[in-house]
Amino acid sequence: MIPEKPNCFPKNHALVFILYQIAVAAAAIAAFSLTNETDYQALLAFKGQITSDPSDALSSWNVSIHFCSWTGVTCGKKHQRVTQLRLPSLRLVGPLSPHIWNLTFLRVLNLQANHLHGLLPQEIGQLSRLRGLSLINNSFEGELPINLTNCADLRGLYLYGNNFSGQIPVELGSLMKLKVLVLSSNSLSGEITSVLGNLSALTHLSLGDNHIQGSIPPQLGHLSNLEKLFLYGNNISGRIPTSLYNISSILEFSLASNNLSGSLPSDLFLAFPKLIGLYLGGNKFSGMLPSTIANASQAIEIDFSQNALVGLIPVGLGGLKNVQLLNFEKNNLGSEEGDDLSFLTSLINCTKLQRLSIGENRLKGILPNSIANFSSTLMAFVLRQNFISGTIPSGIGNLVNLQLLSLIENMLTGGIPSSIVKLSNMQGLYLYENNLTGVIPSSLGNMTLLSGLELDNNVLEGTIPASLGNCTHLDELYLDRNLLVGAVPQEVFGLSSLTALSLPGNYLSGPIPSQVGELVNLQILDVSDNDMSGEIPPTLGDCQVLEYLYLGVNQFNGTIPPSTSNLRGLKFLNLSRNNFSGQIPGFLADLPVIESLDLSFNKFQGEVPNRGIFRNHSAVHVVGNNDLCGEPPTWQLPRCKGGATEKHRERTSSRRTVLVITVTVSIFSLLAAIPTIILYRSKRSKSGTASASSTEDQHPKLSYGELSRATNGFSPTNMIGEGSFGAVYKGVLPSNGQNVAVKVLKLEEQGAGRSFMAECAALRNIRHRNLVKIISSCSGINFRGEDFKALVFEFMPNGSLDKWLHPVPNEIGGAEDNTRLSMTERLNIAIDVAMAVDYLHHQCQTPIVHSDLKPSNVLLDGDFSAHVSDFGLSKFLKVKASRTQSSSIGIRGTIGYVAPEYGVGGEVSTLADIYSFGILLLELFTGKRPTDPMFSGEFDLRGFVERSIPDGLNQVLDPLLCLGRVQGNLQQSLLTVLRVGLMCSAAQPNERMNIGEAAAELQKAWDVLQVRRRRKRV
Repeated sequence: MIPEKPNCFPKNHALVFILYQIAVAAAAIAAFSLTNETDYQALLAFKGQITSDPSDALSSWNVSIHFCSWTGVTCGKKHQRVTQLRLPSLRLVGPLSPHIWNLTFLRVLNLQANHLHGLLPQEIGQLSRLRGLSLINNSFEGELPINLTNCADLRGLYLYGNNFSGQIPVELGSLMKLKVLVLSSNSLSGEITSVLGNLSALTHLSLGDNHIQGSIPPQLGHLSNLEKLFLYGNNISGRIPTSLYNISSILEFSLASNNLSGSLPSDLFLAFPKLIGLYLGGNKFSGMLPSTIANASQAIEIDFSQNALVGLIPVGLGGLKNVQLLNFEKNNLGSEEGDDLSFLTSLINCTKLQRLSIGENRLKGILPNSIANFSSTLMAFVLRQNFISGTIPSGIGNLVNLQLLSLIENMLTGGIPSSIVKLSNMQGLYLYENNLTGVIPSSLGNMTLLSGLELDNNVLEGTIPASLGNCTHLDELYLDRNLLVGAVPQEVFGLSSLTALSLPGNYLSGPIPSQVGELVNLQILDVSDNDMSGEIPPTLGDCQVLEYLYLGVNQFNGTIPPSTSNLRGLKFLNLSRNNFSGQIPGFLADLPVIESLDLSFNKFQGEVPNRGIFRNHSAVHVVGNNDLCGEPPTWQLPRCKGGATEKHRERTSSRRTVLVITVTVSIFSLLAAIPTIILYRSKRSKSGTASASSTEDQHPKLSYGELSRATNGFSPTNMIGEGSFGAVYKGVLPSNGQNVAVKVLKLEEQGAGRSFMAECAALRNIRHRNLVKIISSCSGINFRGEDFKALVFEFMPNGSLDKWLHPVPNEIGGAEDNTRLSMTERLNIAIDVAMAVDYLHHQCQTPIVHSDLKPSNVLLDGDFSAHVSDFGLSKFLKVKASRTQSSSIGIRGTIGYVAPEYGVGGEVSTLADIYSFGILLLELFTGKRPTDPMFSGEFDLRGFVERSIPDGLNQVLDPLLCLGRVQGNLQQSLLTVLRVGLMCSAAQPNERMNIGEAAAELQKAWDVLQVRRRRKRV
């Protein structure tokens, strides 16, 4: 038998198969290594372009660890390729490397809130898997890349707050998966491309605050899923396309501050059944308000202000169950019939209404008693400058949370209802220019939070209530041109909080009491055109920030006291038509900022000074003083020859001639004074003060036009902050391209003028590296002929401390992208603020109390150095021997940061700032506001910290610090900081730590922290 040949093929086949698999695996490994290397090199190229990394965020980007573990880098689990790069709010500086687009697996790129600049590379089109791109708040420029069309999977494109220019690329119309397109706050021009109407998945379209012109393309009406449309702050004209009203999914609709015109459809609110916010203010819309407004049951804010709307405000507004803001001001609303206020009754059902403004219209009628049934949530009720008649309903006292009531320039009659005293939260009561009669209720003295009281130009009679002395927060008191009699109560002259006391045109008598020296914050004192008498008290010289002093047309006598020379800020002085005598003191010529001086029709003698203000012959009035001599001839005074006896003899011999000349000049002087009086009243009525920026001597003014161009016409999208008296806009000065912050006073808000003057006074002479730097100012007229005042500050690119302590998750990154401040950064900020406060309290010529220290008033520059801002509530104070100042409390401040002694009428004190600093310090390291809902009753932020340290330190620290377990030097440093916060915020003022000591303790804590960091590096 022939043996069978063994079959060895299966064994050889298996070997070949194994070798094949090995080869395939090797090839795969080689390919894998190659692609990983590409990502690694792309990241290094990105890092190589970064010229500044102040937080050392990229220090982990080295060979010691795999790049998938680098800060901000996320890789896919399967292929270890970079899928996300998130580096927000790290202050990175430099251009964006084009090699970043080699990260071909990248899905999310978030570089928002850095300082990246230059062009956006065209290589972006290589990121075909990209879903989210956020470059918000950087400095990229140039045109938008047109090859974004290759990023077909893009869902969110966030380019807000850059310097992109040119037109919106039509190529964006091919990104069919795009849901969010945010191009606001750039310099885009041209028109809105109609191809955006192809983006059927779009839910959010924001093109606001650019230079876009033309009309709104009707193709946008094809965006059937759109929820948010923001086109505000451009130059868009024409009408709103009717196609937009077909988008029933709209939640927020903002076309404010454009040049849109035409009428609004009556079914507007039926077209947008889900509407939450409607903003159409600042356009040229005409016609009537949409009658379907009552159907906006979901709306929270509705703003039709500053248009040309006419007709009645629709009744039935009670359907607005969720509305908080209704703003119809500055239109032409009203009718000829005169029953225009019936709609107010329907607002009874709006139980969440907080602010109602219908001012500056043509509304007629009687204020209905039904306003007594408004929701107790109402805080601001503004009906100024209409034709409202009748009396103020007594039921207005039911609006217990009302803080602002403005009924100025109407036709109201009757008395001020006594029930108004129930409004214990009232801060601004403005009733001037009506026909109110009766007496000023003494019960107004119970409104202890009142800061502005203006009852001028009415027919009020009786005396000024002494009880107003209880209003220890009162800043402005205007009682001009009524029928008031008697002496001004000493209690009023004891209100050291006053910045303006205006009482002209009454029948007041008696002297100016010596208590006037307690008005250390007074900037305006006007008692002219009364029957007051006596001498000027020497204590008036203690009012060292006084700028406007009007004592004319009274019966004052005596000489001008030498203490008047202390009024170094005096701008306008009017002593005319009194019985003052003696020589004109030479120190009047030495007042540094005096602009106008009227000494006419008194009994002054001797030679008129010939220097200073007296060289400006048009600014000085001395006519009617028969025993004066001097130059120039325009004063119609005899030359001074020889001694006083000879001069007197010359005047006696020519008395008849001089008398004729005097009478003639007097007539012309009175005629010349009329425009001055009108100008003063006009400025007061609009802004609450008559002021020019106190900084103008050191900083050249900018015009309204320049500031308007710098801020895109004060576009809402340029707004970076807003307070009671002003709004702050980011701008770029056209003259030199400098980034600035422009604080525009809301002159329609009573007290804004006082805030402007206080801030000017504070900024006039203070200079410190940790105080906000003022660049310029503007005090003039806007394009509508209205008064305009603004301050221009150095721009702080990192915004307010409040934004960093309480960040809001962004749309693309979610919670992972919360902005964070490190332990070191927070401690540096605390030291900066302490040094600024120490400077204000102890290193200024006159101590300054800031009065409103809080995180939103601490601004951070590019290096995260802190700068204290907002001096609108600051006070210059006369120093006593102790740390307590010499005036009683007149500061509103902010709830949660205000020292407890202010609530019981305590004195203005530097110690109150230290209390606010202590609370700010505790908030800085706990991340909790003093008004957090967790605090109630006697359990507050201070108690929360005090009960938790030292054993519960980890429980009180801000989670965003990400410190892990706290021990050793870190624990020691943190305990020192929190104890400083507790000592500064002690309830009793005399138990608080000196601010200089606080700064020294914080510096020690910083030194301890640096020792820990050095040891960690070793």
